[in-house]
Amino acid sequence: MKKNKSGLIFTSPFYILFLTFMVYPILFSFYLSFNKWNGVGEMEWVGLANYINLFRDDLVWKSMFNALFFFFTYVPVMLFLALVLAVFLNSNIKGRGFFRAAVYLPNITSLVAVAFTFQLLLDKNYGLLNMFLSYLGISSINWLGTPLGARLSIDMLMIWRWLGYNTIILLAGLQSIPEEMYEAAIIDGASKVQSFFRITVPLMKPVLLFTLVLSTIGTFRMFTEVFILTGGGPANSTLTPVVHLYNTGFNWFKFGYASSITYLIILITLILSMVQMKLLNEKEVKS
Repeated sequence: MKKNKSGLIFTSPFYILFLTFMVYPILFSFYLSFNKWNGVGEMEWVGLANYINLFRDDLVWKSMFNALFFFFTYVPVMLFLALVLAVFLNSNIKGRGFFRAAVYLPNITSLVAVAFTFQLLLDKNYGLLNMFLSYLGISSINWLGTPLGARLSIDMLMIWRWLGYNTIILLAGLQSIPEEMYEAAIIDGASKVQSFFRITVPLMKPVLLFTLVLSTIGTFRMFTEVFILTGGGPANSTLTPVVHLYNTGFNWFKFGYASSITYLIILITLILSMVQMKLLNEKEVKS
């Protein structure tokens, strides 16, 4: 301690901030999940009552179902498109640097601005998407006013937002594949499509697993997109776990119960991530 005194002093701001704004809130919210508290006054210890009530709360399981719906509808499409784009951006094309920057641009755009822009694009009466459909002879679709339309709108927003982010990660993985493997495949008479499915996809499994786990966590943490675009409606069809958590804590002032929802989200996300990793590792071993 005496020998490293100077180093500890210079690194102490990080540890102070980390303990204050990360560790303490985590521990406090865990303690809070065993209490009933409206944000003012004294807490009332209720033990496991908040966790028991989770199984009786229809909105909790509705939000979990919605999160799974989003996961299975947009994540496979997004990751497939990201892999195709990564292969394209990894090839020798003119303006490759420009296209790489353009693909990643949505990820650094303000999410609030993006959500409001999608509101305008998907408006039933004046949205550009419905105007385009009208030119094709298709009647206007109430994208944000019906359960299915609202869910598909969230899917489109999530794909547009996170496609570039996953593309860059997959592009980094592609650049680690030796070029000699593709050259050997060409000599053996393999087509580009065969090389993609026989070389690229198998060797990209660890990176694809990484992006899949990140997408799982991101889906169950989805808040801003839904909160601004649909507010969880119509009829709670786009209500996500974090939006329900927000409503419980900051609209209904049930902070203890909201904390228990937090740990349910963490548990489910952890279980799904572990299942994905185990299944993909088993497939890799069998292959």
